[in-house]
Amino acid sequence: MPKKLKLEGLECASCAYEIEKALKKEGFEFALVNFTTSELVIEGDIEKAKEIVKKVEPGVKIIEKKEHHDHDEDPRKMLYFIIPSLVLFTVGMLLRYYYNHDNALVLGIFVASYLLVGWKVLRNAFINSVHGNVFDENFLIAIATLGAFAIREYPEAVGVMLFYTVGEFFQDLAVNKSRRSIKALLSLKAEYANLKVGDKIVKVKPEELRAGDIIVIKPGERVPVDGIVLEGSSNVDASALTGESVPRSIKEGDEILSGMVNLSGLLTVRVTKELGESTISRILELVENASARKAKTEKFITKFAHYYTPAVVGLAALVALIPPLAFGEPFSKWLYRALVLLVISCPCALVLSIPLGYFGGIGRAAREGILVKGSNFLDALSKATIVAFDKTGTLTKGVFKVTRIETRNGFSEEEIIKFAALAEAHSNHPIAKAIKEVYGKEINEAQIKEHEEIVGHGVRARIDGIEVMVGNDRLLHKFNIEHDTCHVKGTVAHVVVNGKYAGYIVISDEIKEDAPKAVRELKRLGVRKVIMVTGDSKDIAEEIAKQIGLDEFYAELLPENKVKIIEKLEKEKKDNEKIVFVGDGINDAPVIARADVGVAMGALGSDAAIETADIVIMDDKPSKLPKGIKIARKTKRIVWENVIFALGIKLAFISLGILGEATMWEAVFADVGVALIAVFNAMRILR
Repeated sequence: MPKKLKLEGLECASCAYEIEKALKKEGFEFALVNFTTSELVIEGDIEKAKEIVKKVEPGVKIIEKKEHHDHDEDPRKMLYFIIPSLVLFTVGMLLRYYYNHDNALVLGIFVASYLLVGWKVLRNAFINSVHGNVFDENFLIAIATLGAFAIREYPEAVGVMLFYTVGEFFQDLAVNKSRRSIKALLSLKAEYANLKVGDKIVKVKPEELRAGDIIVIKPGERVPVDGIVLEGSSNVDASALTGESVPRSIKEGDEILSGMVNLSGLLTVRVTKELGESTISRILELVENASARKAKTEKFITKFAHYYTPAVVGLAALVALIPPLAFGEPFSKWLYRALVLLVISCPCALVLSIPLGYFGGIGRAAREGILVKGSNFLDALSKATIVAFDKTGTLTKGVFKVTRIETRNGFSEEEIIKFAALAEAHSNHPIAKAIKEVYGKEINEAQIKEHEEIVGHGVRARIDGIEVMVGNDRLLHKFNIEHDTCHVKGTVAHVVVNGKYAGYIVISDEIKEDAPKAVRELKRLGVRKVIMVTGDSKDIAEEIAKQIGLDEFYAELLPENKVKIIEKLEKEKKDNEKIVFVGDGINDAPVIARADVGVAMGALGSDAAIETADIVIMDDKPSKLPKGIKIARKTKRIVWENVIFALGIKLAFISLGILGEATMWEAVFADVGVALIAVFNAMRILR
């Protein structure tokens, strides 16, 4: 079972990568450092993991999750060092350049200013270099600025350290703001619960509630855990879970889920799930753990960063040594250029902004009621070009009603409904429920002697010595039952009594209001094929496909045939295209698993759907899929903007540094400034 540890003081994204790499090297099969949430998730010995983290990043404090109380280190404390340093730096610059003083006093002022903002960088650089980590940003900035002191460039050395620290300060503020924004999207946990103890109401923490407890939820309060309403009726705001803007009405006997807000009436609720098992905890866990499944862009950048910094450091060494040794050039001139390269060599802008971008995209999607299980699935969704929908419960409401009964061979409507209801007694299928509902009487199960499910066809049962079969047209042909009708508009249940055709029941299912809009939106987004795969009859499928505006449909399919359709589409698609399958998540598990992106529809509270799917739409609206694709594409666009911007600026400054056209000040902007701009750009996803 994976364990979570909080890493306090984890200040750079490349440090997170180094910790993860070290843990895997030391034999941890699963180790994930999530820089965005400052968490380490491992399988294995916690104490051993703590030792490795201390060795790689001595400045990081490790706290077990149960000890942690969600307090992030406040970056504003750095202002106590930045402001006095800035005052001393200004005094030093005035004395040196305005009054032309260049003595021990001026040097002392610059050193004091440098140490005020640079002590932390120098400490981290020393500790990390002792542990063999000479390519981290602290070490590179320390060497660059101490080198500037060595060649008597005091103002530049202090200015670079000051600018770097100010940049880091703003970067930390931005990252903290981004983390808080993402957490705010998901701040759905109730602070307390009103537990009923005898005649009294006691305020307790939601963690203390157990299944079977009775709680009271007052108007305006957030629902702490999942439960069943025992008394009262109300409207609830479910927008935090599903993104739906219209409140739902809840009455006695209805399920109510953690994270909803009670708007009007007083509700008495019996707890069905403890906090850890409740819907809200599962959602938060899914979103937080989504970073475990990294997109290709993230994997590429972490590998790139691993080679980029040593390569630039190597280039800096060549720039410092070759011109003076080979061509007799001044050593200080080329050493300065090499120091400029060292400042540019940290890949933080890339390593920081990309996971932040993906995490922001996942958080934004969650706010819309779309749970994405990993940035790799967000990436895949952005490339969706073929979308296949299941029919029942996905494009249609899945609420069936008997609309017509046709009799044959002397059977009455009452007989047909009775035999059909008894034959379907053990089934929970929506069609069976509709037949039992119209029958309206209590079913005596003692009458049902035998019951057999004929997959893809229907059911066969023996009722008081009479053999009854209920199913589709395929069932009639399978058992060679003489019948006069094959094509009927609507969902049809044919009834056969003792081998004789008794007639059929027409059951209709409504199309969801937003299904046609979803198809139009998908096509507008460039999805080239929108199809439907269903086990229902060809006539019904054709009618629905026409009404919704689908490109193709495949009807009368068994679950394994749906998988074959996806495999057929797989052969037609291009390399960079992705197939999305949208189903109800329970019956369609095999095909959801087979598609490039499996989406479970209408899966609120359904464990099976959340387990199987890559993406879960928390209400049952097909129009959420195009919304998810838009978020995925915006996320990917912003991530690539950051990659191109950061790499472009870095490469430009490396060239300028070698040519002697870039100063250390500009180099610090190329490092810290680019990281800051990239972080702010990543935060746009949340808007």
